[in-house]
Amino acid sequence: MEQTGLSEQEAIRRESLKNIESLGIPAYPAEAFDVNVTTARLRKEYDAEKGNFTDISIAGRIMTRRIMGAAAFFELQDEYGRIQVYVKRDEICPDEDKTLYNTVFKKLLDIGDIVGIRGYAFVTQTGELSIHAKALKLLSKSLRVLPIVKEKDGEVFDAFSDPEQRYRMRYVDLIVNPQVRDTFIKRTNIINAMRTFFNAQNYLEVDTPVLQSIPGGASARPFVTHHNALDIPLYLRIANELYLKRLIVGGFTGVYEFSRNFRNEGMDRTHNPEFTCMEIYVAYKDYLWMMNFTEQLFENIAMEVNGTTKVTVGENEIDFKGPYPRLPLLDAIKQYAGVEVAGKDEEQLRAICRQLHIEVTPSMGKGKLIDAIFGEQCEQHLLQPTFITDYPVELSPLTKRHRSNPELTERFELFVNGKELCNAYSELNDPVDQLRRFEEQARLKDKGDDEAMFIDMDFVRALEYGMPPTSGMGIGIDRLVMMMTGAPSIQDVLLFPQMRPEGK
Repeated sequence: MEQTGLSEQEAIRRESLKNIESLGIPAYPAEAFDVNVTTARLRKEYDAEKGNFTDISIAGRIMTRRIMGAAAFFELQDEYGRIQVYVKRDEICPDEDKTLYNTVFKKLLDIGDIVGIRGYAFVTQTGELSIHAKALKLLSKSLRVLPIVKEKDGEVFDAFSDPEQRYRMRYVDLIVNPQVRDTFIKRTNIINAMRTFFNAQNYLEVDTPVLQSIPGGASARPFVTHHNALDIPLYLRIANELYLKRLIVGGFTGVYEFSRNFRNEGMDRTHNPEFTCMEIYVAYKDYLWMMNFTEQLFENIAMEVNGTTKVTVGENEIDFKGPYPRLPLLDAIKQYAGVEVAGKDEEQLRAICRQLHIEVTPSMGKGKLIDAIFGEQCEQHLLQPTFITDYPVELSPLTKRHRSNPELTERFELFVNGKELCNAYSELNDPVDQLRRFEEQARLKDKGDDEAMFIDMDFVRALEYGMPPTSGMGIGIDRLVMMMTGAPSIQDVLLFPQMRPEGK
């Protein structure tokens, strides 16, 4: 079907495509093109004295071109960078037919086209490492014009910098802003560092369901779908906690999972409705042990990924070297908000919120009111890694009560640069208390709190078989990557962040 609404240049490229195919040259050949070297390896290993790399096979995009009659230079870009290629008409067209050079290369190829080159490495008279092409093959014709970034006298022109376009068309962003790749390479390195750290402790990586009949493990509004064969509603998971703890009941000592979670909530610079979380659970441990474990983990990640425990986030230098301060939640509110919330009932907490000009809703219980005060008054002060500990019971329906104060729980959250980075507990393993906590969540749901937890009777049944003392922790991978790379927005560390449909 003919496309309409094409720009003049796009129409020209489609005409070039027809002309290439009319010459019997496949614009999208089926056979493989064997690549035996990358730009990175060439730059690292080429030695002019040794005269190595005499039989190169490399592929990539044409990014710039300079045609000088019977010869030309162009820049080839692969995954690792760019390198100059020298093309001489009589070498890539040794026979009398010069169509490949005179017609195809000079007139029908464009910036953005993907080509394969065979040749050898050399250094030009100006000292630039280059490839002398002996053969050239078109591998894929580009029908759209790349927004090529131009530089002159250190100034950048026509940069592909509009955030919405970059996030919506990440494939273009990666081509024309290759530095963006570094963020996603670091993201993979961060996950690999975590896996290596956990595997060294003999903890087992597992998979748990994404589609759940009861969404549990967090306070959040789920996405709802429907299973036709069973004729039941299902939910995209908001967390994998309850399934991982079932595995601890089943006898595993330590399990972890990198999971895609989904929460039907707003979007901002630190929230995306689809996100990655790592959760780990270790039997016979408590939250005090987990704090020490967390310090070692984050210090290890920083060293593996950046070679130092220090990272720069905006204007702040963050140091992940332990130990981290440990500050009880109620003490943090007293210190930063100047109010005492310990022992206050719901109406007294609402009065404190009004006093501090914090917006609240009728559906918010004691836990959410305390959390709102902490979020508005305290979080922005927690720049260096800080454990906020000992949360009220109302805020922590899956957490064991504190050993010295039953009104509190053995829970901590790690805050860095004013944002929560991980959440951990001494896990509640008393099935009777767990059922009471679920029932309290049900009362909050009846009041209109659509983020309150569902009652999961199968999980209660699992606890009734006996779960050993356990500590668990969850880490938001996207936020962690933001910290380790200094990215200002979660969209910068997601290859394909959620976007509104185009035109809306």
